[in-house]
Amino acid sequence: MQNLTNQTALVTGASRGIGRAVAQRLAAAGALVAVHYGSNEQAALETVQLIEKDGGRAFPIRAELGVPGDVDALFAALEAGLAAWTGQVRLDILVNNAAINAGGPIEAITPEAFDRLIAINTKAPLFIIQRALPLLSDGGRIVNVTTAATRIAMPEAPYAMSKVGVEVLSRSLAQQVGGRGITVNAVAPGPTVTDMNPWMLGKPEVQQMVGTGNAIPRVGQPDDIADVVAFLASEAGRWVTGQVIDASGGCFLGPRI
Repeated sequence: MQNLTNQTALVTGASRGIGRAVAQRLAAAGALVAVHYGSNEQAALETVQLIEKDGGRAFPIRAELGVPGDVDALFAALEAGLAAWTGQVRLDILVNNAAINAGGPIEAITPEAFDRLIAINTKAPLFIIQRALPLLSDGGRIVNVTTAATRIAMPEAPYAMSKVGVEVLSRSLAQQVGGRGITVNAVAPGPTVTDMNPWMLGKPEVQQMVGTGNAIPRVGQPDDIADVVAFLASEAGRWVTGQVIDASGGCFLGPRI
């Protein structure tokens, strides 16, 4: 297991799914984790409780993303929490995980739904990073969660579009902050069993069918993604930057012959 003792981390969208798994994984490695949530306070508190039950440290922070003042609210809560827990405001690990998959295929999406998709999935990570950089320690880590749908032709093109921008940001920013020893990478999950994919929840037959499209014939679980994020966030990932790490089990790599 990676050693993140004395590290601080912010995980956005950490109340459920992949975000919760990432928060638990970083805390298990020793990091103090700020568990961000947008609206579901109970789920965020459950994440904190699960972390504390395993001997980790975490605190919840609320900020609705995709609305005016979202980054100000997020960092006011983060800075207050970090100061209360550590006596200083220093961030070592930023994981931009919060996202929505709304609007559907191109023939169904509305301008309003697309604007919201971009506001949460693309704009928020950009300005969260902008605000975090002065707080981020040299040698820090930024990990942005994107999607394997950016390399696969899928009906949900608007969602994939919102995530492509984050991948470009990751590559460009890695070049910019590399002199400080900060790494910036993106992790791209494939179909994963979370609340974001309710059509798979509690349906093993659907999961089995979807899993046949992967080189490793099963669907992803949140822990599969969390382990990749934890690697990138650790000292072991120090020489990996500017990359999109496909964490999809080989989703749609090609036909089996």
